[in-house]
Amino acid sequence: MIVNLALATVMVGLTVTLHFFGLLGLLWVLRGKGHHLRAHVSWVGQGAAILFVVIGLVAVITAEIWLYAAAYIAVGALHDFEAALYFSTASFTTLGYGDVVLDQRWRLLGAIEGANGLLLFGWSTAFLISVTGRMRILEHDWLEHGEHRP
Repeated sequence: MIVNLALATVMVGLTVTLHFFGLLGLLWVLRGKGHHLRAHVSWVGQGAAILFVVIGLVAVITAEIWLYAAAYIAVGALHDFEAALYFSTASFTTLGYGDVVLDQRWRLLGAIEGANGLLLFGWSTAFLISVTGRMRILEHDWLEHGEHRP
């Protein structure tokens, strides 16, 4: 059980760190390249920025799911990468279908992955809402000051 908890702690640490730097990277790109999208001027730019953020979030979450799948393979909890990836996706998204299950030795790791995924999905949702809200503020400022240029 100690090894199980230690691995779960390492995995939570890795995925939270990856998530943090993934969100920082998305912000960095939005701040650096956002003026090219003209998100503050056009609805197309806003849509492109939001699409970029959503695709970026999916990429970060996918990497986190793959990290858990690799951990299951590394410890021998699952022997087939497709099954490990399937189990990890179902656990991380908290769906937990139950058609692929871990041995009793590793099931705590699967449960902690579910809790970890729930928190990271919540963080991602808050980030997306924040970006969308910021665009609404920019649009409001733009309309208030009459800076509309077709």
